[in-house]
Parts: sequence; C-alpha cells; structure tokens
Amino acid sequence: MNTNFRVCPETGFHVHKPAELLMKANAVAAVVFLLVGGTFGLLVGLTRWPAVHLLPADQFYLVLTAHGLNVLIFWIIFFEIALLYFCSAVLLKCRLATPKLGWVAFALMLIGALLNNYIVMQGNSSVMMTSYTPMGADPLFYLSLILFAVGALIGTFIFFGTLAIAKAENTYEGSVPLVTFGATVAAIIAVFTIVSGAIILIPTFLWSVGLVAHIDPLMYRMIWWAFGHSSQQINVSAHISIWYFIAAVVFGAKPLSEKVSRTAFLMYILFLQLASVHHLLVDPGLSSNYKMFNTSYAMYLAVMASMVHGLTVPGAIEAAQRARGFNKGLFEWLTKAPWGNPVFSGMFISLVGFGFLGGITGVVMGVEQINILIHNTVYVPGHFHATVVIGTTLAFMALTYWLVPVLFRRDLVMKGLAKWQPYIFGLGMTGVSLFLMGAGTLGVPRRHWDIGFAGTGMTHDFPAAAYTMMALNGMSVVLAVVGGAAFCIIIVASLLFGRKLGEEKSSPALAAEMVTDDEYKTLHASGGITVPGTLCLTFIFFASFAAYYFINWKYLSQTWGIS
Repeated sequence: MNTNFRVCPETGFHVHKPAELLMKANAVAAVVFLLVGGTFGLLVGLTRWPAVHLLPADQFYLVLTAHGLNVLIFWIIFFEIALLYFCSAVLLKCRLATPKLGWVAFALMLIGALLNNYIVMQGNSSVMMTSYTPMGADPLFYLSLILFAVGALIGTFIFFGTLAIAKAENTYEGSVPLVTFGATVAAIIAVFTIVSGAIILIPTFLWSVGLVAHIDPLMYRMIWWAFGHSSQQINVSAHISIWYFIAAVVFGAKPLSEKVSRTAFLMYILFLQLASVHHLLVDPGLSSNYKMFNTSYAMYLAVMASMVHGLTVPGAIEAAQRARGFNKGLFEWLTKAPWGNPVFSGMFISLVGFGFLGGITGVVMGVEQINILIHNTVYVPGHFHATVVIGTTLAFMALTYWLVPVLFRRDLVMKGLAKWQPYIFGLGMTGVSLFLMGAGTLGVPRRHWDIGFAGTGMTHDFPAAAYTMMALNGMSVVLAVVGGAAFCIIIVASLLFGRKLGEEKSSPALAAEMVTDDEYKTLHASGGITVPGTLCLTFIFFASFAAYYFINWKYLSQTWGIS
C-alpha cells in the first residue's frame, strides 16, 4: 500500500492522506461558518418576533445579510467541497488530483468568506444576499464573493480531475458508485452556477468601483437568480447523494433501481435550473408564455426526478429492513429503524421535511398564477428554510456524525445530546418553515424589518393570526438555534476532546454489511408488493400535495374581486 494512503478500519476505505487533510479543513471551516451564521439567524428571528423586535432597522439588514451569506453560501459550499473530495478520492480509492491546488482553493474560499464578513460588519454593505442593484455595496463585498467563487470552482475542477485519475488508474470497477454519480451531478450544476455568478458579479464589482456606468436591474435579477437559485440545486443533488449513502452505511441498503436513480439525477442537470424563474414571475420583461412553460411543463420534469428519489431512498431502506426480517405490517421496517442514531434520524427528518414542506410548497410557489399571492412575502424564506435547512443542512449534520469517527478517528462526545439534536433542530426548523409560510400567505412582507411598518408613514392591519405566527416563528427560531448550537458544540468538542480511536473499531459498527442478493431473493420470493410501506407514504404525500395545491387556488380565487 502506498504510504500516502491509510485503510479505514471501520469501512475498509483507502483514504488518500492529502485528500483527508483537505476534507478536514473544509469540514471544520463549514461548521465554524454555520455557528456564525446561526448566531446571526437568532438575531433575525428575535427581530421579526413583534413582541421582542430586538434590532433597529439598520442593524437588522446588516445581520440579515450576514446570516444569508454565512449559512446559504459559506457553510454549505465549504461542506460540499469536502463532500466532493470524499465522493471522489475516498469512494473511488483514488489519490486526489493536485492537493496543493486544493489548498489554494481553500485559501481563496476562506479569505473570501472572512473578508465578506468583515465588510458586511462595517455597516455599508447591508444589501442582503441577493444584493440587488441599484443598491450598492462596498466593492470589497463583491470582490470577496468572487474570490470565494473562484476557490469553489477550483475545488470543483479538482473533483473532476480526481474522477479522471480514478478512471485512468482503474481504481474502481464498472460505473462509478451512485453516490459519486450524484456528487458529479452536483459538481456539474456547480460549474453552471458559479459561471452565472461570475457573469453578473464581475460587472457589478466593476460598477461598484466606477468602471461600469450602469447595471440594468432586471438583467441583474435574471442572471443573479441563475446563480442564487441554482446554488440551491447543488445542495439538492448533494444531500440526496447523502441520503443514498446513509441508507447504505446504516442499513446495507441498495437502490431499488440504480438506472432509475441515475436517470433522476440526470434530469436535474437538464431541468432543475429552470426553477430559478419562479423568482421572476412578477417581473416584466419575460413573456407570459415563457413563464407558464417554465413553471409547468418544464419544471415538473425536475419535480418528477425529486419524487423518484423520495420513493427510492425510503424504498431501499424498507427493502433492506424487510430482507433482514422486519416485515410485519406496513411499518415495522420503519419503527425498528435506529431512531437513536443521529446519522439515520437526521437523514430521515431531512427526507420527510424536504419532501413534504420544501417540495410541495416549491411546486405551488412555482405556479405563475399562485405565485402572485406569496411572492416577496415571508412565505419565500419559509419555503427555503424547508429545502436548504431541513433538507440540506440536516442531511449534512447527519453525515458529519458519521464522518467524525471515520475521517477524524475521534469518538463522539455527549452522545445522549447527539441522539436528540436532530429532533430539536428539525422541530425548530419545521416551525420556522410552517409559521413563515403561514404568515406569508396572510401577506407579511419578506423585506421589511417590521410587520407594523414602523416609521414608514403608512400602516397596514394584518390579521391577528399573522402576529401570532410571527411570534411562533420567533420561538421556533430559538429552538432551532438551540439544536444548531448543540450540533456545533458536539462536533467541536468531539474533534478536540473525543477519545482517539486509532485502529479500534466502533461499537456498534459504523458501516452495516450490505444486504446480499440471496437475502433480497428471499424477500421477492414472498410475493406481493416489495415496499408497501413506502408506497403508503407516497400516497399520503400525493394526497397532501393535492389538498395544499387546491387550497392555494381557493386563496387565489378570493383575490379576483380586487379588479
């Protein structure tokens, strides 16, 4: 064995040591920026809580800008770069391409993230994450994002280079694993996303220093959302890859059909970016024909891909559980799952929250007619807290619990708290999503710091329920921050003080034995539907989808009298 590799005693993975160091650096940076962004998020939630209303307007927009950038960009992309290195170098038993360039990428990302936080805290760049023109920020604000994006793009190309090395050196047989395939889809979308960001952020930087005279706001919005929304599609591909990975390591599960799952991932490349247009449905400049085509026929192909994953991941878990004897009734496979293991519980809460809260509401707000009800209300952050936080962040947290002993070779500390952390965080973020979407349906604006429009010279009387929902949102934010802080404390404490594992294996084992073909044959030989519990959950999902869809059309019909 090459001395640049170590063999993981838990999994048998051949881990390239230079890649391991880069994965550790990116993962640690990710957790630090999650902690910073979560702190800012607490301040946002307490200010939006009418009875508390913590911050004045100028400080509110400052912390809102910092919150969005730290948790939507820095935390997630640092983690995704670590994930790309893991899915290429580790899963393919391959050396990482150009580790030295990987450190250059990491340095650019770290400098960009730190510079951005510094500039935002100076108080003259409170333009929020969208940074719409003609609002202008400090030139270093745009430059910091460009530096970060360049570093992320380099990291993505290192991933592609590692795939090429693995193929050339025959480090794996057949097709790449499904998890690596999903990560490849995420990386392809990342290239499109980062290039879109460069197309708009570089001219905007030049505009901020006076070298470009004018940036058209409508053009800016259209191109920016090709960057802003597509960055969340990187997250979707990444966290779904994690779902498949956790199903394999916790249950020994295999996909119901690799071909179907791979096809669903490919559909993301072809169609998922189209969902960016739902941010532009009330904008002039785009024809109604294009808006309707984009948000119906085209976008639904991406929705179908997500629904495939939503069926195949729990379906794979059910098939594996039933093959090993948990086959009583519809749901013994689920009730006997290891709910005390934060790796599984975090993943499953991520799956359910992303599907029921994020998926259903995403389709509804992508309908041109219904969008007019909720566009630019707090419904929008309610939706993306369901997708990006419950879906992506919770999946990343779940994987981190597995990576600490495998990658860092440290035992987790505070295991009792770790068992509860996904539930605390998931419950808090579910409340944030539901109450923001409820308040948004009642018209509470997204971009005003005060529901009562203090200091504007105008008033609007929202229903009392809107104030109640914003208060419940504030309480949910506090609960979610407790859960997020618990995660950060557990991980940091584990890295610093956790028992060193060395060559010792964990008990229970961190990687389950894969279910054999013979075990699956026994399952299929029993006759009937292989995964009846998953099909039942799917029908519940469809019923919820249909009910919520038509409720929103009813809300829309009540606005017809306005004309």
